[in-house]
Amino acid sequence: MSFQFKKRDKQEIVAIVLKVLVILVALTYYALLIGGKRIFGADSEAYIGLNIFIKNPTANAWLRTLGYTVFLLSLSFVVRFILRSSTALLRKGKAIVALICSFIKYLAVLILIFVVLKAWGVDTATLLAGAGILSLIVGLGAQPLIEDIIAGLFIVFEELFDVGDIIVVDGFRGTVKEIGIRTTQIEDAGGDIKVVNNSDIRTLVNMTSQLSLAICEVDIEYGESLERVEVVIKNNLESVKAAIPDISEGPYYMGVSALGASGVRLRFSAKCVESEKFQVERDLNRQIKLLFDRNGINIPFTQVVVHEAKAYERTVTEEHAEARAFVEEQRELSRGIGDEETQSN
Repeated sequence: MSFQFKKRDKQEIVAIVLKVLVILVALTYYALLIGGKRIFGADSEAYIGLNIFIKNPTANAWLRTLGYTVFLLSLSFVVRFILRSSTALLRKGKAIVALICSFIKYLAVLILIFVVLKAWGVDTATLLAGAGILSLIVGLGAQPLIEDIIAGLFIVFEELFDVGDIIVVDGFRGTVKEIGIRTTQIEDAGGDIKVVNNSDIRTLVNMTSQLSLAICEVDIEYGESLERVEVVIKNNLESVKAAIPDISEGPYYMGVSALGASGVRLRFSAKCVESEKFQVERDLNRQIKLLFDRNGINIPFTQVVVHEAKAYERTVTEEHAEARAFVEEQRELSRGIGDEETQSN
């Protein structure tokens, strides 16, 4: 475990160092872009090469490549950072922002490729014409990729789910972390992330579209007065709700759900957001147990009845005939009742 933590710490340190270096390079470039005219002179090769806004066919290709790379990638990063920061103010639309950010990232790289090639003297107009034919050929063999992109657009604009929603896809339950052009990332409660191609999301359950139902079932002894327990519940439901702030609606007493082997089962329910469902169920179980303890209401243990064999009296002729007549009578009265349920089972 310690080895894993050390390895993770080293990776985080390396990532931080790389980010700092990239930021320093970007700041240095913009400083030279602003003050390079005074430092190097307006006609210097360094200033002309780094300043991508000066059109000069004789500019140094290496410096111009560095300028284009730093400018386009930093611009892409800043725009995506602003868009992602704005999602904190949005209740909906996070998926659209995530899709736009993903599109901007790919677009910036694509533009960078073309401007760098142009800086090295490549005829980009001819390249674009050839790229159109090439894209047609590649498109025929990249149909799954196109399906993923189109499916991602439908997911976003039809608002099937959004970033932060809890969904179930193919039995995997988790929170949507990112909706990209091609894939969707879902993180479960354990931190595991499932990456699903957008076109593979054919059936899903959105658990956050409405409030979820938290259920609590508890037994009381058969010897206990059911009506006394119901009065205790009636007088304390508000205090139970006050003790569980995550409850949005309820809690409600739904009545007797079953007559069990050892006790009478009572059912309670409450509505809450899906992310708090299981915690609300645990809190509800705790509050009902504490309520019963305060009012002397016992929750029964599993009971086993031990008995000795008993010799039963044999039926006499009159009872035999009477029983047969009763069975025939009930059979006629109940004919057709419950047949459909029996067949379906």
